[in-house]
Amino acid sequence: MIAFHGEVVLPERTWPDSWLVCEGSRILSVGHEGPSISCEVVEGRYIAPGFVDIHVHGGDNADYMDGTVEAVRTVNRAHLRHGTTTIAPTTTTGSAAEIQRMLDACATVQRDWSGPNDGSRIGGVHYYGPYFAEDKVGCHALQGRRDPDPREYEAVLRTGLVRIATCAAELPGAEAFYKAARSAGCLVTCGHSNSTWAEMLRGYEAGVRHVDHFWCAMSSVSSIRTRCGTPMQGSMEQFVLAHSEMSTEVIADGCHLAPELLEFAYRFKGAQRLCLVTDANRALDMPPGRYCFGPSETGAWFESDGRVGFVPGKGLASAVVGMDQMIRVMRAGAVSASLADVIRMASLTPAERAGVGSDVGSLEPGKLADVVVLSAELGVQAVFVGGQRVLA
Repeated sequence: MIAFHGEVVLPERTWPDSWLVCEGSRILSVGHEGPSISCEVVEGRYIAPGFVDIHVHGGDNADYMDGTVEAVRTVNRAHLRHGTTTIAPTTTTGSAAEIQRMLDACATVQRDWSGPNDGSRIGGVHYYGPYFAEDKVGCHALQGRRDPDPREYEAVLRTGLVRIATCAAELPGAEAFYKAARSAGCLVTCGHSNSTWAEMLRGYEAGVRHVDHFWCAMSSVSSIRTRCGTPMQGSMEQFVLAHSEMSTEVIADGCHLAPELLEFAYRFKGAQRLCLVTDANRALDMPPGRYCFGPSETGAWFESDGRVGFVPGKGLASAVVGMDQMIRVMRAGAVSASLADVIRMASLTPAERAGVGSDVGSLEPGKLADVVVLSAELGVQAVFVGGQRVLA
């Protein structure tokens, strides 16, 4: 048995001077009463649930698309140090063979996971690339982009490994992809897309309920006007804001989005429909330099300055910081979200949207004892996965 004492962060509020008691791999109780028997006690300013990241590519100089077991474990260990206890390895653009190697490596790591020494627990894969719009590929390698092919994606979905599935709504075959992903029990998403309101509506009717990294590599009224002319039409942004069942995500690293956009997203979608994601690449926890996004042999090159990834002269190339930094940015003062709401957006909301919320994402009796101990400044002081302490 192990007990945690501090201000316990629950989905709707925080409880000061409270106790979280865990037995084995599960949470036993949460409340103002301490443990009934002598046990290890961990003190902290805040006792929070383990974070859940549903959109993440790499870290510690490894990318999931490197396609090896060691690369997957390297990334998972890196993100566990930042408090992410459940993770969704995310594909990029790449050949069918490269994506299959990534899926095979993730399946092996998930099957053989034996505790925190293996890093974050894999909740499922985010099948993100390769079905991007050609004009919205962003920092990903263009040569690996393609339209959805049922022979390819049906085999991927049959593995049962995929929890989140993305496709640009304007691509031929997108609606069939969405229906297949919905039938497979996935959170169905649209991303790297220049889709119109009408295309989003058809996608919604086929199962889309989420849009990847809001305001990044997505359509706007002006981009739709360039594509389709006048009259001006609604874009992904307006569609997400107008439909209460749609969720989305933000990269709150302090570099991708200004504070007013983070506040806007929170105010209009709320903590139950807004996720924090890292979208982190292999430059996380690495010094500034030049790195490859995606497979090490065929991916696209970008640079990191230690704060964010970018392609010189073009734009940003995802984040290079962990979920703990996203939380600190959201609590820096410009966003009105409470600490409970910020932690929810980094834990229970993504867990619920990805279909794993019954086991992880909040500190409730019966759930897995995934716990992050935070300082007053929201720095990670200790991480526990299934009741086991992560060793530095």
